[in-house]
Amino acid sequence: MDFKAELDKRVEEIEGIIRYFLPEEKGYQKTVLEAVNYSVLGGGKRLRPMLMSETYKLFNGQDGAINYFMAAIELVHTYSLVHDDLECMDNDEFRRGRKTTHAVYGEGMAVLAGDALLNCAVEIAASAFDETSNPNAVVKSMRILFNKSGIYGMLGGQVADVVCESKDSEVMDKDMIMFIHENKTAALLQASLMIGGLLGGATEVAVRTLERIGYNIGIAFQIQDDILDVTSTFEELGKPIGSDERNNKMTFVSLYGLEEAKKEVERLSIDAINLLHTLPGDNEFLEELLRSLINRRK
Repeated sequence: MDFKAELDKRVEEIEGIIRYFLPEEKGYQKTVLEAVNYSVLGGGKRLRPMLMSETYKLFNGQDGAINYFMAAIELVHTYSLVHDDLECMDNDEFRRGRKTTHAVYGEGMAVLAGDALLNCAVEIAASAFDETSNPNAVVKSMRILFNKSGIYGMLGGQVADVVCESKDSEVMDKDMIMFIHENKTAALLQASLMIGGLLGGATEVAVRTLERIGYNIGIAFQIQDDILDVTSTFEELGKPIGSDERNNKMTFVSLYGLEEAKKEVERLSIDAINLLHTLPGDNEFLEELLRSLINRRK
């Protein structure tokens, strides 16, 4: 299998799905709609909808609701990035090699764009009832998506991150870092895998295994992000490097060092692959996708 070619093909397919659900830029609210589309169409790995789709295929899913949730989770992820980049948060002016939403449209409009993205995600996910033969799976998927993105998931992780930045760095230890990584980063990856499994017909036991895989991959992904913030370049990463140090942000790398961080990424990733092998079905691309997260450079 030519993984790069398959990856490009899937990204193109996902882009088409996402574009289908994006709003038209018209009406008195046109500016915020432009900001929404600018934010979503800024490139990116489309990792979350891809993980959802490939897990769905692993269980031979046949439910038309999957496209709705693929779009919804990418909009939720995008809203989190728009807000994360704000001047009152990480204050980043570049993402994926271009100006962030607030740098183009202003902070107020960026806040509204993030709000709109989250609201659109709810509308799109709810519309999945029109395309499903299993409404119970859609209900469970909606519960997972908005639980994992809410105060007991992604948003909760962001809260802990902000609180730690506003206090003395001594409040940050490994437990706090793991809490932030588990919620701010891993939660949406867990949701991607779990929803893909649910809509594909996975058993409750398999869905719990997918949740564990998502945890491992999410923690590894975020630690690798921290590593790249130290070792990469603006050209490779598409955003400023060294932002963690500038913002006095404690990370796994700053606590345990670069080599220990690399070992932890590898350990977590291997555990995730081993868990994947316990599930029924076979998806070579999904396995390679998980492996690629270990050595990513951007």
